[in-house]
Amino acid sequence: MDDIVAGFADRPYYDWQIAHERVVDAQDATTRPISLEDRLSDALADNGIGDLYEHQVRAIEAVRDGRNVVLSTPTASGKSLGYTVPAVERAMDHGGRTLYIAPQNALIADQEESLSDLAASLGFGSRVSVAQYTGRLSDDEKRSVRDRRPTVLLTTPDMLHYALLPHGHRLWDWFFRSLETVVVDEVHEYRGVFGSHVSLVLRRLARMAERFDADFQYVACSATIGNPVEHASAVTGQPPSSFTLVAEDASAHGPTRWLLWNPPLHAGGEGRRRSNHVEARRIFTDLVQRDLQTLVFTRARQAAERYAQQSADRLRDRGKSDLANRIAAYQAALTPDRRRELEADIDAGAVRGVWSTNALELGVDIGTLDAVVLDGYPGTRMNTFQQAGRAGRGADESLVVLVAGEDQLDQYVMAHPDALFDGDPERAVVNPANEQLLDEHLACAARETWLGPDDEGVFGETLPDRVSGLTEEGVLARRTTDEGVRWVYDGDGSPQHEMSLRTIGDREVQLQARGDTIATLALSDALRDAHPGAIYHHQGRTYEVTDLDLDRHVATLSPSWADYYTNVLTDKEIRVETDLAERHPFDRDDVPVRFADISLTTTVTGYERTDGTTGETLSRHTLSLPPQTLRTKALYFTIPADLERTLRTMGDFEGGIHAAEHAIISMLPTTVLCDRRDVGGLSTPMHPHTGASTIFVYDGYPGGVGLVRAGYDGIRDLTAATRSMVRSCPCADGCPACVQSPQCGNANDPLDKGVAIALLDALFGDDSMAIEGPT
Repeated sequence: MDDIVAGFADRPYYDWQIAHERVVDAQDATTRPISLEDRLSDALADNGIGDLYEHQVRAIEAVRDGRNVVLSTPTASGKSLGYTVPAVERAMDHGGRTLYIAPQNALIADQEESLSDLAASLGFGSRVSVAQYTGRLSDDEKRSVRDRRPTVLLTTPDMLHYALLPHGHRLWDWFFRSLETVVVDEVHEYRGVFGSHVSLVLRRLARMAERFDADFQYVACSATIGNPVEHASAVTGQPPSSFTLVAEDASAHGPTRWLLWNPPLHAGGEGRRRSNHVEARRIFTDLVQRDLQTLVFTRARQAAERYAQQSADRLRDRGKSDLANRIAAYQAALTPDRRRELEADIDAGAVRGVWSTNALELGVDIGTLDAVVLDGYPGTRMNTFQQAGRAGRGADESLVVLVAGEDQLDQYVMAHPDALFDGDPERAVVNPANEQLLDEHLACAARETWLGPDDEGVFGETLPDRVSGLTEEGVLARRTTDEGVRWVYDGDGSPQHEMSLRTIGDREVQLQARGDTIATLALSDALRDAHPGAIYHHQGRTYEVTDLDLDRHVATLSPSWADYYTNVLTDKEIRVETDLAERHPFDRDDVPVRFADISLTTTVTGYERTDGTTGETLSRHTLSLPPQTLRTKALYFTIPADLERTLRTMGDFEGGIHAAEHAIISMLPTTVLCDRRDVGGLSTPMHPHTGASTIFVYDGYPGGVGLVRAGYDGIRDLTAATRSMVRSCPCADGCPACVQSPQCGNANDPLDKGVAIALLDALFGDDSMAIEGPT
């Protein structure tokens, strides 16, 4: 790779922008023999699998010993054999069944093909049969699956929720009676709202299996996260002590050359950098031209399509039409057949360059590639290494280029590369105790099989109160049986089909263009993104919202050629309902941090139009929209009066606490797996609950899904990283790389970076640095 890296300096459009270079050393495989049934050993050999890696053997042995297992190793380390071997052994021995659950249909199709090939190699009479059960099957195909009664069934959490559990006694009793293994693949994907829903679906699965006297084990497969056992336990409802952790990768890989690539600042534009998209496209084109099979990860579907086309055009301009015709875009909106075709072409090397969303981040088998380019920091260390793990062809050296954007996390990684390579992995969190979610799933559980006192062990100690409330609302009905008091669902229809696993119950607004619904948004999102006058982008087209009818829940859109974008302006009020916990994490002991149950009232008061090229504010407009109230969780801390007096002498105090709030929110993904849009904040020079200047950071979902709780638990490290990020930014007054936020409801006004630094310094007892300004 030395000549390729050096070649970047020869291109006139680069300005030698490598902020950091590192080589991750190669690793030899560590294998260990394991006793396998002859037919299984031969079938694995037929599929190109010889000796098993140490981590695969450890996982198989733990399952054989009756343990739950968490396999937490990198991409392409062969995690699937950790559950494949036990699944096949149990099916061959006595017809024991396995349920495989994955978050995406593409993963299910990939696993079905691999498992079916293995089953075919076992020969007739092996008792191993494989089928997927997804929403893409027709009714006849679904009936055929049930009639064939496979020993390995592959599905999504959604289908488990909508189709299997509601009909467990009538259509699936044969499956649940002999269920022995449940595989939860990509368990790190189950976090936040979706993960909290899935955690309750799996608790319902445990109830159903118990009704049929089935005793199954979990095998959870995860990327490298900071809390694999804790997270698997929270998702599955099984005690942490029941899990064996297998986390040391014993697979072989060649050396990986990492380049952290920071686009230069625009001349005269403080804090504004050259586009990471343009840089990534140039790097990608050069690598493909140098005959490196290259994959770029970018964030948006339309970006993947657009930049793939532009890259192909650049290659044609260079006289490389043969390569231009072998460039592709991969994203979730493609048809299943087209995705499978692309995966096969990538694996075979027919496609030489791919632009992809994170749809290729998960375990879909596309072989290995020469190089991966990350178009912007993916947001977390976990996602970064998941995506980078696609590079690596045998023992050959591979290349990963991380091209930074201009926001806080990207620039933090450029300035602190050790935080990326040597820092602690982020934690994944769920909140199955969220009362709004729990009530919905209790209704589903009571529809599937009646609720009883024993279910407190499944759903938690709040069950009696929740059941009592649902009974008063007429959702559940109390029954006296020979076995004691029970509760049954007392509503009409199917509660499963009245809820989505991807949201927390919110009214939805239809976005209509020319009479057709092109998308739907939750009401809270529609007030922000689909208000009258909003510019809305969808599938590569630009629209202006001409009307928002909240009675009909319809937003009307018209095609637009607008070259500006819109941001809402909001007023927020926070009422602290209950303080739940308190800690003193800072060197200043008079700054306690509290975790609380809060009510947040948000009113969209207007919006501003911003030039899409210069970022200049073009105009402001008022709106009259109803306030929305969110009951959620927050962390907060107050500013002691003596410190506030000092900070007020240094600049704009309100701007300083506002800037600090923005910066803390931007760095939360360094602690917990989330997007900064999942949380919000409020800073105020006087709050009625505290009687002092206060900074709040709140969970953006009703009831909270554990994000801010994780931030509260790690608040000292989070604040230390925030301080380091803000101080290392070279700008003088604050920019998108430190204290500005694209989600700010006050248009980033006021902000005072210097006061924010002084505040963060003071929390750690360092008042001397506060006066010096940024370094």
